[in-house]
Amino acid sequence: MNFYIIIPAHNEETSIGLTLESLVNQTLLPKRVVVVNDNSTDKTQSIVNAFAEKHPFISLVNSKSSNKHLPGSKIINAFYKGFETLDESYDVICKFDADLIFPKQYLEQLASHFKANPKLGMAAGFCYIEKNKDWVLENLTNKDHIRGALKAYKKACFEEIGQLKPSMGWDTVDELLAKYYGWDILTDESLHVKHLKPTGISYNNSSKYLQGEAMYKMRYGFLITLISAGKLAFKKKSLTLFKDYLAGYFKAKKHQIGFLVSEEEGQFIRNLRWKGMRSKLS
Repeated sequence: MNFYIIIPAHNEETSIGLTLESLVNQTLLPKRVVVVNDNSTDKTQSIVNAFAEKHPFISLVNSKSSNKHLPGSKIINAFYKGFETLDESYDVICKFDADLIFPKQYLEQLASHFKANPKLGMAAGFCYIEKNKDWVLENLTNKDHIRGALKAYKKACFEEIGQLKPSMGWDTVDELLAKYYGWDILTDESLHVKHLKPTGISYNNSSKYLQGEAMYKMRYGFLITLISAGKLAFKKKSLTLFKDYLAGYFKAKKHQIGFLVSEEEGQFIRNLRWKGMRSKLS
């Protein structure tokens, strides 16, 4: 099974070497790894070049964007810079972060899952972060959700969902659309991936409204946005974030920002969200 991996990287000199080292030591080697050096000012480029000299399946793409770390558009635009350099001979396409350390059997185990289930569209392990010298689950989302840091898509699923959306919420709408088209999603609790930088650590103030904007663009509607914003803010222990999410939603609604999904897909997404909420109450 051919794995193609794209890694957007911005000033990742402290971690990109560890990520690549874990990939070159996989029991099932990837066929291609493309690191997109997105406007880095540190040693990211030289570190990747050193790996590329030793491993022909690793390549580097240099890209120029802004220095701002805006979740969504920046990272997906970088992803496409790498995707443009690849052919179509992949079975699975992955978007990985540049601060992950994968267990040696990671790709082999994903391949096993994909082979076992023809309708499996997406699969991943779990992110663990270091706390008090111990690695603990980075518990930001439900366990059936695949984190944006380590997405892996079967080719047919990736194409049917329209690939990745350059917007905050891309790593939620991809799963919702996969379900809309009848694909299964799997998270493997036995695959512990070390996440060296906790999610959101480098986000700036201008990104705080984007979560609410994404909920609008996914056609959640106000009630589901209210509940989802509350749950997310509670997990992050921040009332301010709850207000920011709602402000982002209403700002997007006021300016009638374009949706990420069709009206029919939006109806499916709302029904799916309500079904999930009811199941937790029963």
